[in-house]
Amino acid sequence: MLARQSYSVAKIREKLTRKGYEEEAIQAAIDRLAEMHYLDDVSACQGQFACLYNESRSSVRQIFRKLMQRGFPKDIIRSCVPADTYEREKRAALRTLALKYKRSADKRKMMASLYRSGFRTDVCRAAVEAYAEGAEE
Repeated sequence: MLARQSYSVAKIREKLTRKGYEEEAIQAAIDRLAEMHYLDDVSACQGQFACLYNESRSSVRQIFRKLMQRGFPKDIIRSCVPADTYEREKRAALRTLALKYKRSADKRKMMASLYRSGFRTDVCRAAVEAYAEGAEE
């Protein structure tokens, strides 16, 4: 399983439980994988966060939720989030708007869409204003 993708300890535990392994065997496997440095929540989370943060148009909240669904603990995910995400979030919001809306679309609808996608309110406002003015970054 780990040859294709890095997983969290929680996700490995879940997969092995579904396959019918006993808790003792699962724990032994997890301990062995961690000992051999094949299973490390911190580095796996950092790698997945970096990929999603740099390559996607998702908001930081969406990325956070996605990593939580993959079984990473909140504190590890929080440690991956940079201190200032405003400019990156604004660029991602602009890309989202460009894919979904014409520049002449209703600003309230654009704002609502971005907000539902997990962008902060200040980012939504700035992105909608910039997009409506045609100042895509």
